[in-house]
Amino acid sequence: MAEEEAAGAAVLILGGCGFVGRNLLVLLLEKPLRRIRVVDKTRPEMAFLAPHHKEAFGHPRVEFVQADLSRAPAVEKAFDGGPFEYVVNLTYDGVKLGQADEVYQQFVLRASQMIGAAAAKAGVKRLVDLSTAQVYVSTEKPADEAAKLKPWTRQAAFKLQAEEALRAIPNLPLVVLRVSTVYGCGDVQGLTPRIICAAVYKHLHEKMRFLWDGKLKINTVHVADVCTALWHLATLANPQPVYNLSDRGDSNQGSINQILERIFGIQTAFAGNVASSAVKALGFKSAAEVMNEKHMEGWGTMCKDAGILNTPLTPYLDPELLAHNHLAVDGRMIESTGFQYSMPILTEEAVRQQVSTYVEQRLFPPVV
Repeated sequence: MAEEEAAGAAVLILGGCGFVGRNLLVLLLEKPLRRIRVVDKTRPEMAFLAPHHKEAFGHPRVEFVQADLSRAPAVEKAFDGGPFEYVVNLTYDGVKLGQADEVYQQFVLRASQMIGAAAAKAGVKRLVDLSTAQVYVSTEKPADEAAKLKPWTRQAAFKLQAEEALRAIPNLPLVVLRVSTVYGCGDVQGLTPRIICAAVYKHLHEKMRFLWDGKLKINTVHVADVCTALWHLATLANPQPVYNLSDRGDSNQGSINQILERIFGIQTAFAGNVASSAVKALGFKSAAEVMNEKHMEGWGTMCKDAGILNTPLTPYLDPELLAHNHLAVDGRMIESTGFQYSMPILTEEAVRQQVSTYVEQRLFPPVV
């Protein structure tokens, strides 16, 4: 199976109004596909789409179906009217950190099980499942696909269970893509909270301080490369069961803060391991509450002053992200299949472009 053989095929994007889905749709419209069905519980009109994403949803080859994929009738509805040769499951992209286990059970684990069963029953050529590299043990050494599995967020723990549940389904042609921190146009949960924090500290005329030190790994990958990889794996002959996706920049708190310093004209610093360990002993939840209250108040003032009445963007950081967990990911194996990264490192220009798009949409105050 190769991309040339996919000409005239039908593709089903599940969770397609989210960050990755909207960008994948733009990419797939460049391919000679017969039809593309996008399924999501959120309608495109309510998804804060950028102009080029709105245009993509209006294309005659695109069909949108509104459905909550955590429910069995909705999954059946998503697959009705097939066949679909390729299915991309992006439902994990729409699930937030800090939810109750019951939410993850339904929207991560159960949804994946139902989608996998439906895909196997429909006889699809390939199901590509978007997952997270947070399933690997936290270590400064980049984790390859054979690294020890030890999820360090509850969200990732349920996603790993979902991966295992999918692999247990007979006759399911599955490939899993585990990504590092995804950024780019449409990002809400990746780098965006840190970017907003930097904007808030510019507004407050204060130095921005984060826990731990600059060496804490926060590896990254651009959404354009995520989308290219998803389609590459959908059409790849004889793929491995799992691939990582992470650029070669080996980003950490220090390198990301340097970019934010240049963009927003602020100073940044770190609490250091001793002080951060003391915060850990007291509990990250209380520390997060104090930080988030300050950041949310500043962000609210900035948006109000700019006349922004509604935005999906927030500086909120979940307490789980405050722990000393490295996201260090080896994303080289996929390159042996012919895939190439278009954005090999995180750059100031790329972050500026992400912010500029939000400013143009009036979702981010014009502070840069």
